[in-house]
Amino acid sequence: MKSISVLLAAVLAAAAIPAIAQVTVTEPWARATVPAAKSSGAFMRLQSKQDARLVGVRSPVADMAELHRMSMENNRMSMAPVAAIDLPAGKTVELASGGYHVMLMGLKRQLKEGESIPVTLVIESKDSKRTDVEVQVPVRPLTYSPHAGH
Repeated sequence: MKSISVLLAAVLAAAAIPAIAQVTVTEPWARATVPAAKSSGAFMRLQSKQDARLVGVRSPVADMAELHRMSMENNRMSMAPVAAIDLPAGKTVELASGGYHVMLMGLKRQLKEGESIPVTLVIESKDSKRTDVEVQVPVRPLTYSPHAGH
C-alpha cells in the first residue's frame, strides 16, 4: 500500500511540472574563419513542439554570442542584435544568412573547416521557464553556401 501511495505521489508531482518546449535543431553550421578573424556566424533550423522563444545563446569559442537579424532598409543592409526570436509551435524557424542568425564575437581562436563547436541555445517556454539546448555545430568552409531552401 505504501508503494502505491509513493507511486501516486510521484505521478501527481510529475503532472504538476509544466513541460518545457521541446526544440529540434537541424542542419546547424558555422562559417570557418581566417586566423585573424574575431567573429563568425552560426546558422540552423529550429522547430518547437510548443510556442516558445529563443532568448539567448552562448559558446565557449567566443567572448560573446548574440542573436542578430540582418535586414535591408533603403537599399542598405543592416545588422542588429535582437532580444528574442519567436518559435511558433510546429513551424520551422530559419537562422540563416540574410535574416536571423547567431553572431559569435570575440572569437578565442580560428574556426576551422571540419571541426564542430559547441553552442548553447536558451529556450523560454510560454510560462517563462528556460531550458538550454546543447548543439554541436559543424564548421563549414569560408565559401560554403547551404543548399537551396536553407
